[in-house]
Amino acid sequence: MSITPLMPVYPRCDVRPVRGEGCYLIGERGERYLDFASGIAVNLLGHGHPRLVKAIADQAATLMHVSNLYGMPLGEKFAQKLVDTTFADTVFFTNSGAEAVECAIKTARRYHYVNGQPHRHKIISFDNAFHGRTLGTISATSQPKMRDGFEPLLPGFAVVPFNDLDAALAQIDDNTAGFLLEPVQGEGGVTPATQEFLTGLRKACDEHGLLLILDEVQCGYARTGTFFAHEQYGITPDIMSVAKGIGAGFPLGACLATEEAAKGMVFGTHGTTYGGNPLAMAAGLAVLEEVMADGFMDHVKAIGARLRAALEQLIPNHDGLFQDVRGMGLMLGVKLNDSVEARGFVAHLRDNHGLLTVSAGQNVVRILPPLVIDESHIAECVEKLSAGARSYAEAQAA
Repeated sequence: MSITPLMPVYPRCDVRPVRGEGCYLIGERGERYLDFASGIAVNLLGHGHPRLVKAIADQAATLMHVSNLYGMPLGEKFAQKLVDTTFADTVFFTNSGAEAVECAIKTARRYHYVNGQPHRHKIISFDNAFHGRTLGTISATSQPKMRDGFEPLLPGFAVVPFNDLDAALAQIDDNTAGFLLEPVQGEGGVTPATQEFLTGLRKACDEHGLLLILDEVQCGYARTGTFFAHEQYGITPDIMSVAKGIGAGFPLGACLATEEAAKGMVFGTHGTTYGGNPLAMAAGLAVLEEVMADGFMDHVKAIGARLRAALEQLIPNHDGLFQDVRGMGLMLGVKLNDSVEARGFVAHLRDNHGLLTVSAGQNVVRILPPLVIDESHIAECVEKLSAGARSYAEAQAA
């Protein structure tokens, strides 16, 4: 047999974590890694956080799953807390970000359907976006690496350049349902939307009766220094997809919507077997209580600014490798020069210096630490990054 028991769709590296402690991962041989990848922006409380561990353990011993055929006290409590702290009036819980985006797309199309305009089904999305790996979510992207071999994909999507307001507005026609975008593109290169762009999309939605759908799976949940990234732009969406940090490691996602946007989502229009089960809700509540605690968001803003400043100070010392720093809060990216390949540099940092980061489009190294890092972790990150840049340059020159 030549195929591996785990379907070989990931080029897995030699790091084999067996344990986590705070902001560190420990491998099979006891080697320690500073985890500034956070499971790709998931482990926002680090590893082994006492409150989250206790919530999961206690709930696992009490009740894990019953299905959505029955009342869900924990789900109702969690949904109410999200409604109380966001633009939304209602929440649908999922197991993943892709499912949350799927629900958002369905909610948008159903909205126009119940308004007597079923032809308004086209979603305008944007280059370099990443919304998931389902057929629906890859239909909303133009990236060949996600689309090739899976066609025919779903109709009803138009992809235009990110941060190009004129191109987005030019795509609006009688069949348009709304816009779908990440306020800060993650996989696409840690690229924030411009103020003009996001404000312009909101204005266009209001003028044309469209829905603004935000994918805050990666940039949401305090990652950028506010509960959700769109708050920093002074706008609100009609529908929003959330995942990753919402469970801080437990598989969990959610689709949030206003009452108006969700008016078509009635009995029988959507469902899930596992989504919103008691175990997931206990985990989600524990995470939310930590994130909403006094000082948590202030810490993310302050420590994010210090990390960014430290990275910016580092760049002139290695101008043969680095160009600039981009992003918001603790969702940061270091843009590399064209002579350096991000995936290779990420591997070098991991294998030779014990620093875990994530590569992204546009030749960017993503810096996505747990939101609970302190000054010592910044110092260690910068030290490892600087040493990695030196040894990488020496290896390239040899």
